[in-house]
Amino acid sequence: MVQKKLNIKNKLLQYFPLLLLYFSVLNEFDIDVANLGLLSFNLPFIIIFYWSLKDPDQIGNGLIFISGIFNDVTLGYPIGVSSFIYLTIIAFAAYLRNITLRPNIYKDSIVFLVAILFANSVNSIILSFFFSIDINYFEIIANITFTFLLYFLFARIFNYLKTVGI
Repeated sequence: MVQKKLNIKNKLLQYFPLLLLYFSVLNEFDIDVANLGLLSFNLPFIIIFYWSLKDPDQIGNGLIFISGIFNDVTLGYPIGVSSFIYLTIIAFAAYLRNITLRPNIYKDSIVFLVAILFANSVNSIILSFFFSIDINYFEIIANITFTFLLYFLFARIFNYLKTVGI
């Protein structure tokens, strides 16, 4: 009985990044934190970049693609836009993983900043030019800023979780 409980706990810990990704996508957590005004950040970007960079086998690209479709359905965006953006972030992480000899949180964060700037730019272009969706650029800049700053916190948390056993 104790062994069965340990197996369930280990499975939950093993799938924690994927569960967190789907939880954040399905709850529109990437839009904003309620009642805090401009404090908004994109948790799926952080999760996707970190786990694609540090442990690409933890969350598969196909599951990330599907989470993008769920995100589009949740937000009411055209199907496939978020998936394309998520795959773009994966590409930046894969590029950094392949060229890095010694991992460093500061180098990772600079590439993450470039990745989210590029991803949000492409997302804004697709949504505004092709689908005529109004874009508030001030909110996007605030979202990019807080996403970048919170990457350091979440990277430390995820590093700790990796040492614990994820």
